[in-house]
Amino acid sequence: MRPIAVIAGFGGINAAGRTSGHHGYRRTILDALPAQAADETIRALAGLMGIAGEIDATQRARILEGTLVRGIEPSYFDPTSVGWNCRARVSPGQGDISFEIAQRDLPQPLPDGWTMAHAAGGRVRITIPAGADVLLPVNRALDVSAAGQVPSGFDPKSLYPGRGHPRAVQLALFAANDALGSLGIGWHKLMQHVAPDRISVYAGSAMGQLDQEATGGLLGSRYRGMRPTSKQVPMGLAEMPADFVNAYVLGSVGQTGHNMGACATFLYNLRHGMFDIESGRSRVALGGGAEAPLCPDVIEGLSTMGALGTDEGLLELDRNAGRTEPDLRRACRPFAENCGFTIAEGSQFVVLLDDTLAVELGATIHGAVTDVLVHADGYKKSISSPGIGNYITVAKAVARARRMFGEESIRRRSFVQAHGTGTPHNRTTESRILNGVAAAFGMENWPVAAIKCFVGHTMAAAGGDQLASSLGVFEHGVLPGIATIDEVAADVARDHLRLAPQPLRRAPADWDVSFLNSKGFGGNNATATIAAPHVVTKWLERRHGIAAIGGWRKHNDAVVERAARWDRAMTEGTARIVYRFDHEVRSEEHVTIEDETMHIAGLPPISLVD
Repeated sequence: MRPIAVIAGFGGINAAGRTSGHHGYRRTILDALPAQAADETIRALAGLMGIAGEIDATQRARILEGTLVRGIEPSYFDPTSVGWNCRARVSPGQGDISFEIAQRDLPQPLPDGWTMAHAAGGRVRITIPAGADVLLPVNRALDVSAAGQVPSGFDPKSLYPGRGHPRAVQLALFAANDALGSLGIGWHKLMQHVAPDRISVYAGSAMGQLDQEATGGLLGSRYRGMRPTSKQVPMGLAEMPADFVNAYVLGSVGQTGHNMGACATFLYNLRHGMFDIESGRSRVALGGGAEAPLCPDVIEGLSTMGALGTDEGLLELDRNAGRTEPDLRRACRPFAENCGFTIAEGSQFVVLLDDTLAVELGATIHGAVTDVLVHADGYKKSISSPGIGNYITVAKAVARARRMFGEESIRRRSFVQAHGTGTPHNRTTESRILNGVAAAFGMENWPVAAIKCFVGHTMAAAGGDQLASSLGVFEHGVLPGIATIDEVAADVARDHLRLAPQPLRRAPADWDVSFLNSKGFGGNNATATIAAPHVVTKWLERRHGIAAIGGWRKHNDAVVERAARWDRAMTEGTARIVYRFDHEVRSEEHVTIEDETMHIAGLPPISLVD
């Protein structure tokens, strides 16, 4: 039998807060939680946001306002006043233009037609002929003011020596640490049971690193009168999140990589981790995604495509409500009348163990990844238009899950995390796919969630947002509603679907399986199947025996307590983020090869033939 890819740890950050401890998920169902659980999540958010002391009604309101989708905050930039360079031409007939500048600021070489004369005090007089082209610095407003931002006041680079890292890398380092903390098993202990080459890390960004520390700064430097730095090219590579986790968190020499698939990127990386576990190539696999696209240039580009929900579009949606300002909190409205998706930042990581290792170490079973289907669209009219590939991934996922889980589980005990971007194209195309598959497999009122209504579209991390929410449903039983909508749009196919703003409450044991669906730009479609922990535990009992599972339960008590300690430390602000720079660096003098075995100083031997 193939090993099972057990979900033993998960962590991250998005607009809903910290992922471990299910706090990000809890923020999306806060009103449906018991008071104690809701208060725990409010305190966890306060810890992230730097809010100390007792939390009164005013502080609580501040915490709620500083999470989920909202107006872009000044700590990022002012969307009403973004710097640009406006191209202009000096009109003929007005005569030459003359001005003085410091000689040190003189461009070299002088542009064509410019003349120079020395002035006093180290200054020069420049004369520009009529008809010359110039760039004038101006400020203008973006068409988009809403975004999914991490909780107000949370600064990942304050938790470790950031050294000018791109923001997506900062978020990824936090997310990976959060996932490892939730694991409840120390990394060094885990490595005592796993060969160094039996670890996998697959993570990265869909768009690369686009802020000033990376590609954004590189490409914009000439237009801002600056020079590129030595770091901007390497820091801009899309796989930097995996590279940094390997080099500064895990010290891993195992398998690594990044499979970019636009909005399906997280699921592509999850697929690689699942394959490594099932094939036996790895016993531990980390899958992740990180995106930090809240840059004016990126927002303007997506807005020009017509992809983002603009302020004007939101006002038009609410024209009958008499609003004079756009409702930025409800910028993303999946499956309702909508006008575009809401850009967001975030990072998510998951830790997979093979089932034998999970049982041996007493790892907490949060679920299991049983399938990730990926298919392209075939011939297309345009690279951005939806196609048929997602029909294949969803239908295959449900058909294969029916064989694995049984008819009852699929028809009455499953739910789907829709891609649910909040665009007019998505609401019609994805609803037709989900509704058609539900009809084909005899599902009535198939529950559909759309996490982007709360956190926006984190692109490479979006599938991780769906996964984290699903694990929360398995823990608490409450499927979040599509809270930003009043009613479903008339052109949405829904005969066999439950699409509602209200959450759906069940006992946790009444959910067996979740389907995560992603429809990525360019025809990158993925659907993942996630088994609930109570289902996985039954599988493990049959596979390993009652006695082994009894031993697993005893070991798990200590694991749960260590994970709880991490949760408390994160809430209290005392958790230590692992970032080991220049730590136990290995080079060629530490490596020896004997026949079919490699020895690296300080690490267990590596078989060259296994």
